[in-house]
Amino acid sequence: MTNPVYLALDLPQLDAAKALAERVKSHVGGFKLGLEFFCAHGHHGVHEIAHVGLPIFLDLKLHDIPNTVAGAMQSIHVLEPAIVTIHASGGRAMMEDAKAAAADSCKVVAVTMLTSLDERDLLRTGVSGSAHDQVMRLAELAEAAGLDGIVCSGHEVAGVRKQWKDGFFVVPGLRPAGKATGDQKRVVTPRQARDDGASVLVIGRPISRADDPELAAREIEATL
Repeated sequence: MTNPVYLALDLPQLDAAKALAERVKSHVGGFKLGLEFFCAHGHHGVHEIAHVGLPIFLDLKLHDIPNTVAGAMQSIHVLEPAIVTIHASGGRAMMEDAKAAAADSCKVVAVTMLTSLDERDLLRTGVSGSAHDQVMRLAELAEAAGLDGIVCSGHEVAGVRKQWKDGFFVVPGLRPAGKATGDQKRVVTPRQARDDGASVLVIGRPISRADDPELAAREIEATL
């Protein structure tokens, strides 16, 4: 992968999302389409962004019983995503069925712990221990289930890389040095995440809400 940056295109208007994709396509490696985009624009919206000519990452975070998740994976074959997310907390059987149902060309990666959460949030949901420990536990489970990799914050990616040497690691919640963190709690810079072993860097607002998105994307690309 020449450019590991995937731009999060979670915009409410399809025309605006496609215009932004066209504007920055020379400075990113692909586009991440999440629940907000998928619920608003469906298969048609995904096809429209795919026409820009870069890989598509469907960040759907599927989490249900194994049969339902497998069915959902089969229903998106026609979209030809390069990457799809599921939740590691759905358990090993769900992850195994998701991977078995995915297209051969699609990487299935498991979300371990959202970057909007910290250890206090974990404790409130009944999970004790550190964020790092929780991510490592779920990464081990995802590897055992035969997935391609996981989604984790930049704080954990170096540790996971040591444990899972040939894994594919997606790191969201990234912020260039000096930028506001917003609702993200566990952030690092794109360069730090890449140096620590990230395969894909998901970046949204620092590009999509910049006064000049093309310049912002180009500046981030230059740091890598």
